[in-house]
Amino acid sequence: MLDEKLLSILVCPQDRGPMLLVDPSHPEFLYNPRLRRAYRIEDGIPVLLVDEALAVTDDAEHQKMLDRASVEPG
Repeated sequence: MLDEKLLSILVCPQDRGPMLLVDPSHPEFLYNPRLRRAYRIEDGIPVLLVDEALAVTDDAEHQKMLDRASVEPG
């Protein structure tokens, strides 16, 4: 799980906005609900590369990500 302090300063590399931590169990992602992009976390390290982000195009999947979010955007 990501440290709270680290999470508070991380922003989306694309729009520079806050992200949500999604499901601290597996798989763990940082999610930008505005752009519907999910960034994976590998061994506790966020992979904040726009080219490697997962696009969430399905409305049901987007809602699932929001439901699994454990941190509100700040």
